[in-house]
Amino acid sequence: MRVAALTLRQFQYEQKVFRRTPAAMFFVAVFPVVLLVIFASLNRGQHLGMLGGLRFTQYYVPAMAAFGLMSACYANVAGRFVYRRETGTLKRLRGTPVPLGVLVGGFLANAVAVGAAVSVINVGVGTAFYGVVLPHRWAAFFVVLVTGAVSFCAMGVAMSCLIPDLDSADPIIWGTFMPLVFISGTFFPIVGSSPLARLASFFPMQHLVKAAFAAFDLRGGGGAGVAWSDLGVVALWGAVGVAVALRRFRWEPART
Repeated sequence: MRVAALTLRQFQYEQKVFRRTPAAMFFVAVFPVVLLVIFASLNRGQHLGMLGGLRFTQYYVPAMAAFGLMSACYANVAGRFVYRRETGTLKRLRGTPVPLGVLVGGFLANAVAVGAAVSVINVGVGTAFYGVVLPHRWAAFFVVLVTGAVSFCAMGVAMSCLIPDLDSADPIIWGTFMPLVFISGTFFPIVGSSPLARLASFFPMQHLVKAAFAAFDLRGGGGAGVAWSDLGVVALWGAVGVAVALRRFRWEPART
């Protein structure tokens, strides 16, 4: 019980830090919604021939929900871990009596909560203003959120271990994240046989987008709406992230 209470307090602390950081609030929580409004408004009433005439927003909203989750649980986690390590915050925290699991658990729980909230907000905006139809597959969407959040948090921690210093954090994080997001069909569907789509299939972004869309896909009628194969790829990348993080994680800046 004591560990659970301490983890909750650490989570509340992380929430306060996040809310008091305007740049993080904007790029993690607001930016995905801004992109949703811009692209959905520009393509209102458009239909996608490659998806059987499905409305653009019915595809785009769950894809942007996946984008918000990835941004919060990968880019945000990696950036904040690097910042705390390079400024000595992690080293100071490591020297306190607080258990390691509490420190890491509170931090990652905040990232998961923020990512899930951003995803739900995107879905809410799409439903309220762009006529997105919810196929009542909330269990499938919940599975996508949990698998994606845990896996991308693990990848975010792993990426932070590979970044050498604070100056290179943003270029490396966003330089690896955004190009893969674009070619993974996040902002518009990409023909699966194209070279870019084949390249993106090796990475987890495309598969999380597909899994999120599967829960909102109206074409199939019934079914659970869970794209198990795509979620399996995401989980596999998460496992790789855990392995890299356990092997390469450090609490203080590298000695020069």
